Amino acid sequence: MYQRRVFTIAFFVVVLDQLAKWWAVAHLEFQSEIRLLGDYVKLSFARNPGAAFSFATGATFVFTLLAIGVAVVIVRTSRTLTNPWWAASLGALLGGAVGNLLDRLFRSPGIGQGHVVDFIRLPHYPLFNIADCAIVGSAIVMVIMSLRGIEMSSKENHDS
Repeated sequence: MYQRRVFTIAFFVVVLDQLAKWWAVAHLEFQSEIRLLGDYVKLSFARNPGAAFSFATGATFVFTLLAIGVAVVIVRTSRTLTNPWWAASLGALLGGAVGNLLDRLFRSPGIGQGHVVDFIRLPHYPLFNIADCAIVGSAIVMVIMSLRGIEMSSKENHDS
């Protein structure tokens, strides 16, 4: 019922993420930091071979496979959604996963091992990107919905 919403949100997250990364590569790589809000929000540049916080930098290929798996599960789940908030959250998660997956597939050093472009810096926090924001934001919303007992789809949808 809400599959179109999942794909629409995912599409916009991927486009925004990839445009921001294109801008970051063109304007931030090999440049000094840009301060947006004093010491609170800065734009910097890094290529991240690992997962969040540069965790497991030698396992880039594993993260590529994991992102593909997440995307497949979300696409399959999207067919049964009857809750608009779950659809929005899964769309943001799908968009974030695909945004970073595109980096892993098509950026250097090679297919399936590409480094993710990160460029947003906050105090006492590692660099991140728009896809990361979508992933973390959607995860927070999904945890809250789960704790509140909000279901992805109604029981009637499973019976049909």
